[in-house]
Amino acid sequence: MPTNEERRENAKRKLERQLQRREEQAKKRRTMTIVGGAAAALVVIAAVVATVVITRNDSGNTASASTSESTSSVFDAPTAAPAATGQLPEFAPLASTGADCQYPAAQPASKKNTPPRTGKVPTEPATVSASMATSQGNIGLQLDNAKSPCTVNSFASLAQQGYFNDTPCHRLTTSPSLAVLQCGDPTGQGTGGPGYEFGNEYPTDQYPAGDPGLQQPVVYPRGTLAMANAGPGTNGSQFFLVYKDSQLPPQYTVFGTIDETGLATLDKIAEAGINGGGADGPPAQEVTIKTLALD
Repeated sequence: MPTNEERRENAKRKLERQLQRREEQAKKRRTMTIVGGAAAALVVIAAVVATVVITRNDSGNTASASTSESTSSVFDAPTAAPAATGQLPEFAPLASTGADCQYPAAQPASKKNTPPRTGKVPTEPATVSASMATSQGNIGLQLDNAKSPCTVNSFASLAQQGYFNDTPCHRLTTSPSLAVLQCGDPTGQGTGGPGYEFGNEYPTDQYPAGDPGLQQPVVYPRGTLAMANAGPGTNGSQFFLVYKDSQLPPQYTVFGTIDETGLATLDKIAEAGINGGGADGPPAQEVTIKTLALD
């Protein structure tokens, strides 16, 4: 017969085993919850991949334009719906357009530069020509100063300082709903910038704050030049060139168009595909911006 001491010891060990089993079961439940959540997230990401991929800090190829907050104030933004469902809205000049361009400091600059002038900037001329010579061919640009003057002010300033010269276009996408070449990061990693940030302009500013339309994908047509970002108000130096109609929420500032010569260059780059295969990554044909200058 076991002694009282042995019975107590056996009971203690039994209780310890029960507690251990419960902890293991709880741990498994927690793990399954995490795995299940991740799987669900992957399903969601797969369903909306075309709407969430243009980010200034895209080491994980995710986007951050996820809030519905417009950069314009409620009273300043137009209340009219976009001209056609699924299309970029018609541009309506606002009192705030170019009225107070600000470029607050952000992460350290990836390449030395002087921030652009702040305050009111002109919206005339309506367009400004620029030429981008790359290792794969020339790309002519028409910068839309009337619609996105703060963006053009920054882009022109960086171009005039040689910021984009001898820098890579680090990312190409070739999916049916997203077809862009992304450039403007001197590091080539998708995380670099000029050391300052600035707010969204067209088309974001055409929506009232909180408008659900800011979350709905629209067509960024072939030939569009737009800014990459890491969320509202985080524009820097990274930009993307659209070579096929692409679907994105209207939270990426459109600031120009690409000429036919440039589109032919982009088509050639896209045809060569992605380094290592897939639909998103460094272009198989290395693309370097030799010079980017205003005409």
